[in-house]
Amino acid sequence: MSLDHQPRNIVIIGGGVIGCCTAYYITRHPAYNPQRDQITILEASSIAAAASGKAGGLIALWAYPSCIVPLSFQLHADLAAHHGGAEKWGYRRIHSARLGARGRTRSGLASASDAGARGNMVIPTVPADLDWLHVENVHSYRSTGTPENTAQVIPYEFTTAMAELAIEKGANVILGRATSVDTVSGAAKSVTYVPKGDSASVTVPATDVVLCAGPWTRSLLPEAPIVGLRQHSVIMRPTRPRPLSGYMLFTEISLATSGVRRAKHVTAEIFTRPNNTVWAAGDTDDISSFNIPETAEEVLPDGETCDNILSHVGAISDELWTSEVSSRQACYLPNVEGDVPGPILGSTSAKRLWIASGHSCWGIQNGPGTGKIMAEFVYDGKAMSADVNELDIKHLDGGAQD
Repeated sequence: MSLDHQPRNIVIIGGGVIGCCTAYYITRHPAYNPQRDQITILEASSIAAAASGKAGGLIALWAYPSCIVPLSFQLHADLAAHHGGAEKWGYRRIHSARLGARGRTRSGLASASDAGARGNMVIPTVPADLDWLHVENVHSYRSTGTPENTAQVIPYEFTTAMAELAIEKGANVILGRATSVDTVSGAAKSVTYVPKGDSASVTVPATDVVLCAGPWTRSLLPEAPIVGLRQHSVIMRPTRPRPLSGYMLFTEISLATSGVRRAKHVTAEIFTRPNNTVWAAGDTDDISSFNIPETAEEVLPDGETCDNILSHVGAISDELWTSEVSSRQACYLPNVEGDVPGPILGSTSAKRLWIASGHSCWGIQNGPGTGKIMAEFVYDGKAMSADVNELDIKHLDGGAQD
């Protein structure tokens, strides 16, 4: 029986940026009827508790996958224009660059192992407004993005705003950890969850289930090859009254190492934000993880890893070295296992069970595009705004079959 004009109970599992954008666009779809349809975001911890609240917030036309990036980049601009995103979630166009620098020791000297090479080095042109860096120790600078193709949001504010805007149109949020998607005759029929702070299971009926559970996807859909990569980050607030200029920097920093002739090289991402904070992160863990904590609240940062990030970025900037630390945090980025590019979008082996997961570091960038496409899958049965066939789980071993 067709579901056209029938009441819809749509359960979105996951209150991160993908789930909240999906709820937003479902409540804006022409077929959505708030008097008839029920939209539920089921979230184990709180809205934006995982990577969507701890990410950097980079938006770029040079992101991937190319089949969805242009749509999502434009939707970010549209959302900001329509809902006051500059004020509400820090949307702005911005420069990005790759930068190499020698880190200072606390005595104020450049890394000893590199000092002898400075006389033969070509000094790159660094933008004048990067005055919060030790520009004299920068040995390479290459622009990777301009305000024409690069933008930024503050992820927690953006994700929670999408949830609030969905709620305004009739969606509701339930805090509880999903334990199963229940099927009858090969079709999704209900979702069972444990309410937050309780131990007794509850089952809610569903005509459609959209699985946006990030690194927790596999616990509900074992055929989905989604793994988690842990990333640490810190949020700092500079003490100087004038905000730092807006840049998203991907840095390689040379650090002097006691007793070692050759410098140690580390990488760090440094993103300044319009609310006068700075987000900085190191590399993700080398090994992906299947066994991650049950909820985002249980993902705790490693103090030494966060301290290393602070030390590394402070070695190239006195402004960052003296900043107040607002947060030390960790999250798991949802990656598609193996060499298959993510994310995975579309149908699964169960009818009316949809998947939107595996966005890696591009979840914030591709959240609006994914949300719009998932709304189309639910109401139209297919993606209308972009050709995302290459992201179908059917193309993966162990996925759904026609």
